[in-house]
Amino acid sequence: MAATSKTAQTALGPMIVAAAEQYLPAKERIVDDAKAASLLSGAGKMYAGLCRFKPLSAALYAISEAKGPGVWGSILARKRFIDDVAAKAVAEGIGAIVILGAGFDTRGIRFALPAGVPSFEIDLPENIADKRTALERAGGVPAGLTLLPVDFETVDLGKVLTDAGYDAAAPTLFVWEGVTQYLSEPAVRKTMDFLAKAAPGSRLVFTYVLKDFIAGSAMHGARRIYRNMVEGARIWHFGMAPDEIDSFIAPYGWREVEDVGAADHRRRYFTPTGRDLNILEIERIVVADKIG
Repeated sequence: MAATSKTAQTALGPMIVAAAEQYLPAKERIVDDAKAASLLSGAGKMYAGLCRFKPLSAALYAISEAKGPGVWGSILARKRFIDDVAAKAVAEGIGAIVILGAGFDTRGIRFALPAGVPSFEIDLPENIADKRTALERAGGVPAGLTLLPVDFETVDLGKVLTDAGYDAAAPTLFVWEGVTQYLSEPAVRKTMDFLAKAAPGSRLVFTYVLKDFIAGSAMHGARRIYRNMVEGARIWHFGMAPDEIDSFIAPYGWREVEDVGAADHRRRYFTPTGRDLNILEIERIVVADKIG
């Protein structure tokens, strides 16, 4: 199987986790996403639906932990954090949302479109085709939501977006969730070249995996994930260190605002809801502002 196909297959899992979360009482939820289940079908919908029953939900979580300790909790944490960033950006009058590596994400539908903000969703052709099918099954692709198939390694993102009607002069929220580790460093820098042209006042939120983990010099309690994603499937390639984020993005006109990890997620989201889920130490989230 080609690496691209293996990467595309990773898009569905996070939405199963988000959909399963909706069966919990509101006070216990980390993520509120009433649209998540509507984009699932077949096995995905079945697995999420099983979580309405506590024993089955616990069993699925245990299976997830056995395969990748901390993955389930980290998906919830990063989705909630980025949801909060998106809600704030829309409330402050952001001009557009561009989701780089959208998968089956529903933020465009939940945050952008109700506020009249256009949403542009970019992903691998396989994922975009699957998402289009899912949206059509759920009632159609909403007006204001544009789906764009690309390969981050080769495509000129600026041209693709401009051709699709994106206004590059509009302050934009760029969401880059769960993507950078799948790219080569040249592809990450190619995307940053595109982001360098973003309008001042734009905001970027992106996740990254620790550089020493990708290099194999520190496992951070995630040896099984390393064996699966770096050594085995060989689809994780790029990592960063927290102390190099600002120097990496500054030449592209971005300034780091926040860089959060597992401890922050526990304090903000898990402790207040009484949840005690494992969270990956290897993944962090950066928020940055476009200043020039």
